[in-house]
Amino acid sequence: MPVSSKVLVAGLLAGCAMTTVSVAHAQTAASPGRAPAGSGSMVAQVFSGGTVRDIRVEGTQRIEPSTVRSYLTIQPGDPFDPDRIDQSLKALFNTGLFADVVLKREGDALVVTVAENPIINRIAFEGNRRIDKETLEKEIQLRPRVVYTRTRVQTDVQRIQEIYRRQGRFAATVEPKIIQLDQNRVDLVYEINEGVRTGVRGITFIGNEHFSDGTLRESVQTKESAWWRFLSSDDNYDPDRLNYDRDLLRRFYLKEGYADFRVVSAVAELTPDKEDFFITFTIEEGERYKFGKVDIKTSLKQLDPTVLQNSVTTGEGDWYNAQKVEDSITKLTNAVGDLQYAFVDVRPRITRNRENHTIDITYEINEGPRTFVDRIDITGNVRTLDKVVRREMLLSEGDPFNSSKLKRSEQRIKDLGFFERVNITTAESSAPDRTVVNVDVAEQSTGEISIGAGFSTSDGPLGDFSIRERNLLGRGQDLRLGATLSGRRQLYDLSFTEPYFMDRDLSAGVDIFRTRYNYQDESSFNEKNTGFALRLGYPLTETLRQRVYYQLQDTLIEEVPTTASKYIQEQRGERLTSLIGQELTYDVRNSKLTPTEGYFVRLTNDIAGLGGSVRFLRNKLAGGYYLPLGEDQWVLSTTGEIGYIHGIGKKVDLGDRFFIGGDTLRGFNTAGIGPRDVSTGDALGGTRYARASVEMSFPFGLPEEFGLLGHAFTDVGTLGKVDINDPNVKDEESIRVSIGTGVSWKSPFGPIRLDVALPIRKEGYDKKELIRFSFGTRF
Repeated sequence: MPVSSKVLVAGLLAGCAMTTVSVAHAQTAASPGRAPAGSGSMVAQVFSGGTVRDIRVEGTQRIEPSTVRSYLTIQPGDPFDPDRIDQSLKALFNTGLFADVVLKREGDALVVTVAENPIINRIAFEGNRRIDKETLEKEIQLRPRVVYTRTRVQTDVQRIQEIYRRQGRFAATVEPKIIQLDQNRVDLVYEINEGVRTGVRGITFIGNEHFSDGTLRESVQTKESAWWRFLSSDDNYDPDRLNYDRDLLRRFYLKEGYADFRVVSAVAELTPDKEDFFITFTIEEGERYKFGKVDIKTSLKQLDPTVLQNSVTTGEGDWYNAQKVEDSITKLTNAVGDLQYAFVDVRPRITRNRENHTIDITYEINEGPRTFVDRIDITGNVRTLDKVVRREMLLSEGDPFNSSKLKRSEQRIKDLGFFERVNITTAESSAPDRTVVNVDVAEQSTGEISIGAGFSTSDGPLGDFSIRERNLLGRGQDLRLGATLSGRRQLYDLSFTEPYFMDRDLSAGVDIFRTRYNYQDESSFNEKNTGFALRLGYPLTETLRQRVYYQLQDTLIEEVPTTASKYIQEQRGERLTSLIGQELTYDVRNSKLTPTEGYFVRLTNDIAGLGGSVRFLRNKLAGGYYLPLGEDQWVLSTTGEIGYIHGIGKKVDLGDRFFIGGDTLRGFNTAGIGPRDVSTGDALGGTRYARASVEMSFPFGLPEEFGLLGHAFTDVGTLGKVDINDPNVKDEESIRVSIGTGVSWKSPFGPIRLDVALPIRKEGYDKKELIRFSFGTRF
């Protein structure tokens, strides 16, 4: 009989002087150390009476006998005791070191016979095409040179299956197999059948009267399977995502005023062919409410509630919106914090009037509990160092806890662009006045290959190319190598930025560049620039930041044909520019990457003349304002910029003047407006300019996941003043206006945009451009 099949062997050998009784326990036994029914009394009799004189250990290979004896609860000199024998048996099996254990009594000796679990020599995976070996190895607990146990193997099997379920492969199976080797070693092989992705064949809703199924499908993250979602996993069934969808539905209805809404159930049923799921949400919408009376009360001394009215976004008579309530709490907390109240608790007291379907809200501002941040735990960052995330937190260990700063910290981490998802939560600490901040992130690719392309009636196709890593070595450093290669422009630049120089909030960087511009079509000259720049940025406040820099640049104007304007020909030659400058930015946009609300103002000043052969003073002022209209991606944005350059002791050189058109004024070609020698058609550039743009972004009514937006815009600009008195030089600082429309797509390969613009106010010598196209991709 094999050892692993023994459950109990007990017998008395009649006529022999030696008495042998054994108790064997296999891993398959239902209860460790228990004998089959009816044999307990016999075991008790055999293991009762007498004293243990000796303990012998048999069957060990790697494990020392003394180690086995250390787990026994009975030792030489102790009386034979069935209970202690049973406890010893359990203790040996609980170690996980043994596949089988047999305890026998031979006279006054206790014999312990063990069969050791094998040691894992190697772990392999077969059939895993969708998930690499490294990912699977990180999830399982067993490792080479670790004791093999069936329980651990089954646990690892469940872990592997869970990984595949997260990818929507619920049909995946995992079968562990072992290959016996010498010296009680085994190779462990997980044979994996990945199966097909389990999709979502249909999503239906029961109980929705005010919103269609299509509208509600857009509000949840899970999507129905379709061919165009081949780069997304949202159309794979995921039970965890289903729970998240319940919350998304609740948020959607609460924003629409349905304060009594609830999800009764969310059921997923596997299709008969076991390839997809049908998901059914049963909901109760309830009645729609409006805001009733809105008031602010406070128990804080010397705090006048009337000064906080502008921070409340909920107005009486408006439809109830839970998001606006949260926004009001945030703004009130910020406003009170700005008044130097460190511990503040803002709570909305809601009174629901079911008869007239209104909700009265009183924002109660009281002194909050004196809670401090115990520690900040960061999870999910595989490449990115903890300090890169931690330095974006507006809270540190030991600081007073502030929920408003916590939300702003979450947005700052999102603005890094390193993470696909950022979620900050709090948890209780061991001390009642302490809280733990948990920052959970999901990394995304931070390498970029950007490709830009454009087309104009005069230039034809053009493009640029750059390679960039925005999170170099997980340190948050930015390294970019760019190249623009076309028949008219060649640009090579290398840029490196350390966002926290010397572990301080100092952004330091260096740029090295070499450019060659072919302006033959616009101005009949070529320009070469070679140089470098040093940058240093630092915050003055949370929203105000300054950047100072130094730039040294050698400029060469060459290949000027004899047919060019004489004002271009006189600029032929080489000059050296040494300048210092500063940039001051005030930014209160809700996002620096994709702003939909807020504004920014930027002031730039440059002065050249600290060495070199060029001397000028250059000033620029730019700004932008973003206003959301509703909640369906309708955003009105206005941007503007003015600039002026003044030569110190001499006229401003051609290479330092402003040129407007192309991206800076759609509907016009690059350098398409401004002073021009009409006898040759050459653009001469200007010393002062102004431009502005008003743009409305709007959805097409398609699901948001498509990432398609429409744009309607008007661009306005002017450029002039070159101080040339010549009838052939047109220098009219008239206003140019263009209107246009465009479409942008957040494609899986990066942002793509196409603009069509038509000038409606222009000068006869201006150069027009009808189509502007650009796209980019990331890896």
